[in-house]
Amino acid sequence: MRYGIVEHVFEGQSDWGLIEYMGEATRYESSAMAQRLLAVGELYARRARERAECQLWAVDVTDAVAAEVSAVQNISHARAVAQVGYARTLTERLPAVAKVFLRGTIDDRMVSTLITRTHNVDDEVIGALDEALAARVEKWMKLSKPKLRDRIDKCVAQFDAAGVRIPAEVEEHRYVDVEPSRSVGLAFLTGHLRAADGAAFDQRLAALAATVCDHDPRSEQQCRADACGALGRNEATLACLCGRDDCPAAGRRAAAAVVIHVLADQATLDGHSDKPGYLKGFGILPAETVRDLAATATVKPLSVPNAEAVPGYRPAATTQEFLRWRDLTCRWPGCDKPAERCDIDHTVPWPAGPTHPSNLKHYCRTHHLIKTFYTGPNGWRDTQLPDGTVLLTAPTGHIYASQPHGAALFPPLGHSTGALDLPAQMVEPGTDRCAMMPRRKQTRDQDRRDRITAERRQRNEINAQQERQHQAWLATTYEPPPF
Repeated sequence: MRYGIVEHVFEGQSDWGLIEYMGEATRYESSAMAQRLLAVGELYARRARERAECQLWAVDVTDAVAAEVSAVQNISHARAVAQVGYARTLTERLPAVAKVFLRGTIDDRMVSTLITRTHNVDDEVIGALDEALAARVEKWMKLSKPKLRDRIDKCVAQFDAAGVRIPAEVEEHRYVDVEPSRSVGLAFLTGHLRAADGAAFDQRLAALAATVCDHDPRSEQQCRADACGALGRNEATLACLCGRDDCPAAGRRAAAAVVIHVLADQATLDGHSDKPGYLKGFGILPAETVRDLAATATVKPLSVPNAEAVPGYRPAATTQEFLRWRDLTCRWPGCDKPAERCDIDHTVPWPAGPTHPSNLKHYCRTHHLIKTFYTGPNGWRDTQLPDGTVLLTAPTGHIYASQPHGAALFPPLGHSTGALDLPAQMVEPGTDRCAMMPRRKQTRDQDRRDRITAERRQRNEINAQQERQHQAWLATTYEPPPF
């Protein structure tokens, strides 16, 4: 099937023309990415000059710039911080490479590899290396990733032998991630464990999967997958699904030791609707799955709290529960930090702003500190509507609207909790808010310097050991002439 817009754009275009179009689009894409990163780098330079005293704050200038970047690009704070780092490297350490990137003749794969592989190069030689790399990188575009890495490392070694990166310690990168799958109602499990732990985990899954009877309809791999749930619930056996009255595995399911929370419409639970539910952290669950879970779970009604403010600072438990489900995540644009790991923020600070659902929402700790301390006439400001929508005004005056994710999925949670007559946000005269900001022991740049120093020391030790081995080899293989 062909679409009208495709026919319109490429109508009368030859095959040669299509190839040219692709090449030009690729160059334009790379150039646009370079412009974006250079704009981020310039914004950082300006904010660093304006807020030099903030570099030792727990939420420093990098975090502050990342907050602006994440809002306008609608990306997570972690991605924005990484982007600020890339932008600073291009503008401060690799400006010649940045010019090539700006022409669109190299891509982000090349640039990210260059930034990573030159990370440890001494500041005194990075300028000369930058010029040398800029003269070569366009020719390296067709190289595979390993070959590209080798070319860059060779070039780095010519300018700064101690600056060549060393392989990371594999054991330092242990992890286990459980993430939502692209398939509705499923999760994706990945990990990198110590061998002994992996063997123990594998044997435990096998043991749990073996507790069902021979008539269970699941395959061995399906039983192993379901055994992960039994393991997470601290159950001694996996419930058999054979359905037989005489099943030898029946009745052996242990009681659950953990609790999961699923949000769903009452009509779905009653079977009058097939609207899906929501499992925190994993997204949408099919209605049938919701009803299966509800059959053996405790069902608790969730209601919109009344419009009366609480006299104290801390909201009531029912209000906290409502806010968690209404928001689901941090309310900063692009941030997906779960509400359970966020702070409840008074949009208009207490006590001027009441403890009321129309004045409360979730911010993760980083964005909470940014909203609290990077404030004032040239800082961040936010307002909140009765339906929970937050209007966030950036230091530049740009306004970003943030709708509660739970209310977007379940509209009743977005019903008005009552309009409030709130005063304008302001900082009391004579109040030194900066004194309350948590502090770092040293700046982000100092942390980076220490990491680089440690890795350069390791590289020097490796180089020295290789030279000793080489000299020893020469001593054993060289035979002096017979005269």
